[in-house]
Amino acid sequence: MAEVRLITIGQKMPTWVSDACADYLPRFRHQFKLQIEEITASKKAGSEAQAEHQKKLLDRLKANDFLILLDERGRLYSTSELADQITQWELSGRSLVFAIGGADGWCETMRQRADSQWSLSKLVFPHPLARVIVVEQLYRADSVRQGHPYHRS
Repeated sequence: MAEVRLITIGQKMPTWVSDACADYLPRFRHQFKLQIEEITASKKAGSEAQAEHQKKLLDRLKANDFLILLDERGRLYSTSELADQITQWELSGRSLVFAIGGADGWCETMRQRADSQWSLSKLVFPHPLARVIVVEQLYRADSVRQGHPYHRS
């Protein structure tokens, strides 16, 4: 079973975000169970916020975690490409950790530490919406890998 975590900067999400995530999380199969962890957002801005978020994320990571940063500079994937890429990441034998940054994004040091970077779009999404998109897309990609009909719905 792959341990899969989504670590997000920010808490106290609107009800619609909590409801959407609560709808998807139980659907994940046992072998790809997604857990969401929240990190308190910094009250600072710019590079100071990035540094604070970096420290908090690094404190949550285990030495062998495979880190995938959600970053606008990351790679864009189609659904089938993401499904294939998740399989490749799993073949590392390491636990997968997806991380959504704060309003100022991730610093260069974190991007260098990451094993991979994923961009949802050339557009920038507000944090609550990005969280829902990531959860849904991980579910969709895993459904494709399982041959589940969700992707075609």
